[in-house]
Amino acid sequence: MARSYVYETEAAWTGERRARVQSSGTPVLEVSSPPEFHGAAGVWTPETLFVASVNTCFVLTFLAIAQLSKLPIADLRVSAWGRLEKIEGAGYQITEIVIRPLLMIRSEADRERAERLLEKAERNCFISNSIKAVVRLEPEIIVSA
Repeated sequence: MARSYVYETEAAWTGERRARVQSSGTPVLEVSSPPEFHGAAGVWTPETLFVASVNTCFVLTFLAIAQLSKLPIADLRVSAWGRLEKIEGAGYQITEIVIRPLLMIRSEADRERAERLLEKAERNCFISNSIKAVVRLEPEIIVSA
């Protein structure tokens, strides 16, 4: 049985190259262009949110798989970085994301299974699997009085 879900966000311009992003029932995020594109330092950017989305999807996918597999976890910390490159004829694109999990397990006997589950989480992270998703623009333009 196929399932479909819709997730909505709203972004509102707050001046210069800054905006507030929110989704129903969630805290507001202040966002900006990155400093290298004349934005503010110390603020979430679309680029960092993109990498964070892949990273957190991986983490949550792994945790679900580990729980279902009854793998005891002592600790998990995952860093990730993404490379933004200008591609001739295509503009800027995130061309690479590297996910670096640091997983602490309770027993050496679980090492091989932990490695398999980490790989399974990477293969099943729906954000990673959706990166080249279709983006459709449906604009509405109004003129202020």
